[in-house]
Amino acid sequence: MPLSLRRGTVTAIVEELDALARIEVDGASCVAYPRLTGPVEVGDDVLVNVQARELGLGSGGFDVLHANLTRGLGLEAAPDAHVMTLPYTPVQAAVRFVEEDGELAASLDGMPVVCCSLHSQVVPAAAGIGEGIRLAYVQLAGGALPVALSDSVRALKSRGLVETAIAAGASVGGDVQAVGVASALAWAAAQGFDVTICSIGPGIVGTGSPLGHGGVAAAEAANAASALGGAPVLAVRVSERDARERHRGVSHHTRAVLELAIGRREVAWPAGLEAPEWLEEREEVDASGWRKACEGLPLEHMSRGRDDDPWFFASAFAAGRLARGKLG
Repeated sequence: MPLSLRRGTVTAIVEELDALARIEVDGASCVAYPRLTGPVEVGDDVLVNVQARELGLGSGGFDVLHANLTRGLGLEAAPDAHVMTLPYTPVQAAVRFVEEDGELAASLDGMPVVCCSLHSQVVPAAAGIGEGIRLAYVQLAGGALPVALSDSVRALKSRGLVETAIAAGASVGGDVQAVGVASALAWAAAQGFDVTICSIGPGIVGTGSPLGHGGVAAAEAANAASALGGAPVLAVRVSERDARERHRGVSHHTRAVLELAIGRREVAWPAGLEAPEWLEEREEVDASGWRKACEGLPLEHMSRGRDDDPWFFASAFAAGRLARGKLG
């Protein structure tokens, strides 16, 4: 699996944030992660990974800055960091892990954990939980690994709906880093968070097979939450507009998650939508307020917005509402 690297020159800075820069290299769209590869400026001599764009991938169809030859060499490791993320790869980097800084909670004590199989479910789920709740977001492997790539998480933090983003496992670049989903949840409980949302990052690893997709991460989160005494709530992936039969109605991704989530869990379902006969295990939730709650927040799934595929967003919102209801 060779890397497709090309040398080029930064020709534009489109958007520059603390942990993410959207740039152009020789006129082609590219993303850079300044915390990993250093600052970037117009005119820099860079190496970019062009493979996703050359393959014509949808959600990942842009270049990624691999190394900045002008100002990204000789960067120092973060202070007090000695455990590697993405270990033994060309982009391994040391970071401080939450497990190194104090005890983790032995039990989640019933903390609700919303388990999403797609990143596009995170916004409506968080809106369903609503304001006045300490909410932590846990990013799992299965889609994009850098938390910084998520415009949704930035918007939720700006709105005050998400307080902290935790990068778990192979994911990187969160406000804090955890070795895995179990310790991420235990850390959140120890820090006094009321609810957590677990999801893969933007995009998804998918092969069209029943188990070969990133959505199974939701089952891993549900099992960890159940084992630690939490209250996992599964967000159902449902669509009336998906052209692919395997994702129309309730997606086969949700079937896989239900088969793999062997612990205690609840399945949120939006009231008013007819459920398939096989989905007997469900808790109907009034999701009628999802549009108002999500107003001003980015809502998009496979290039479809709130009016194109409303039940997709309503079902994720229902999961957030069910989780909030558990707080009393």
